[in-house]
Amino acid sequence: MSIDFSGRRVVVCGGSRGIGRSIALGFAAGGADVSICARGAGPLESTRAELAAHGHVAHAAACDLAQADSIAAYIAAAATALGGIDILVNNASGFGMTDDEAGWGASFAVDVMAVVRASQAALPHLEKGRQPSIVSVSSISAMRPSTRSAPYGAVKAAVIHYTTSQAAMLARRGIRVNCVAPGSIEFPGGSWEKRRQEGSPIYDNVLKSIPFDRLGTPEEVADVVLFLASPMARWVTGQTVVVDGGQLLFS
Repeated sequence: MSIDFSGRRVVVCGGSRGIGRSIALGFAAGGADVSICARGAGPLESTRAELAAHGHVAHAAACDLAQADSIAAYIAAAATALGGIDILVNNASGFGMTDDEAGWGASFAVDVMAVVRASQAALPHLEKGRQPSIVSVSSISAMRPSTRSAPYGAVKAAVIHYTTSQAAMLARRGIRVNCVAPGSIEFPGGSWEKRRQEGSPIYDNVLKSIPFDRLGTPEEVADVVLFLASPMARWVTGQTVVVDGGQLLFS
């Protein structure tokens, strides 16, 4: 997908691997200056080097997205490194799966509150930005009941609802807010690759539910994020785009 993001300044929260990495690399390939954060130092530096290879500003910093102070410090550092913020992508997840205090706590802290906190921290910069927008990553798990990952589905539904509220609150400030809801996405080191390698029946059941006989790729999600953040989607706000290859239709 070829979109010109020259001169745009992009922050990707949760941008060192998988979908976040592909989003960050997509913006960099389009000419943007990009900042990413994550917890793992190794993948973070590796992805930063990939971003820098495109010849634009590439900033990376460790950040615990479950902690308010860590988010505030990261957004401030990213804005300084980039000279401002035009686009914020909220991609991180705590992957809280179990229906207990630990599962719900991890889910709320990252999937919900990191979106809220990063958006609020970035808002003063976005208001001064060029064609500013926010794109958050939810999941098709938000759109159906789940006996396997109730907290994850519930908080991803909250992200979709908050997207509509943000869009309404920020429209008069010239900031668009949208969301993507990926289906099952496979990439090296990810949970779906692990399930496939282990011969998990969950993997086989999901694969059978997708009419194209494969799981999605991070790049296919990234392309939709890039579109929503681009001038081509300048009249789109408050929307959630499902990116699942028809998985919801048959599962």
